[in-house]
Amino acid sequence: MNNLQINTTQNVNLNYTIVSIGERIVAFFIDAFILYLYAILVNLIGDAIGYLYDDRWTQRGLVALIFLPAMGYSLLMHIIFNGRTVGKMLLKMRVVKLDGSSVHWSNYLVRWMLRLVDIWLFVGSIGILTILFSEKRQRLGDAAAGTVVISTKSKTKVSHTILEEVEDTYIPQFSNVTLLTDKDIRLIKETFHIAKKSNDFKTLKALRDKVDSILQTNSVLYDKQYLDTVLKDYNYYTQQA
Repeated sequence: MNNLQINTTQNVNLNYTIVSIGERIVAFFIDAFILYLYAILVNLIGDAIGYLYDDRWTQRGLVALIFLPAMGYSLLMHIIFNGRTVGKMLLKMRVVKLDGSSVHWSNYLVRWMLRLVDIWLFVGSIGILTILFSEKRQRLGDAAAGTVVISTKSKTKVSHTILEEVEDTYIPQFSNVTLLTDKDIRLIKETFHIAKKSNDFKTLKALRDKVDSILQTNSVLYDKQYLDTVLKDYNYYTQQA
């Protein structure tokens, strides 16, 4: 697997592993199997509709309408689930932008449209060849959209970095945490964890006052909760950048 370093707009370097072609193929077949099951379900629904309507055109029209979401499965899943389909979720991979910015729906649209060339017209041969001979393992759709598929499997514990674990549904409270630098966050995190572990409330208060003097948040949160929120907010904004 190749490694990829992305520099975000907040000047934070994020290191990722580019997934192998084998993993991408497995993810593709997982999604294909899901669509196959959906097609069987639609066929059963079509048979049921046939019992209700004698008009064959009505039956075909309703079946086509029910099957329509499957046609845009890849596009819809990537847009809704932030660069992931079910196959990618199971194999822990995601589509991201090479420049570190957020992936726009138009980027997913370009990738989806070029599946016609990458996958369907030439039975996947174009996509496989371009992935194999691309430095960043990109198919034509990725190259055109400026995206790459990376692994989200964690090889390094978050506690060993400046980052904090943040849920996808996390809502940040302090938007100006980006005034802090990586060096600041590293020092805050190390001091916070040491003071919290030893119940050093004096150090926690001093650390909180120092951070608050920089950010000017005037928050009513308790010291521990405040510092924990600052760390998570910083992680949220740098990851979203």
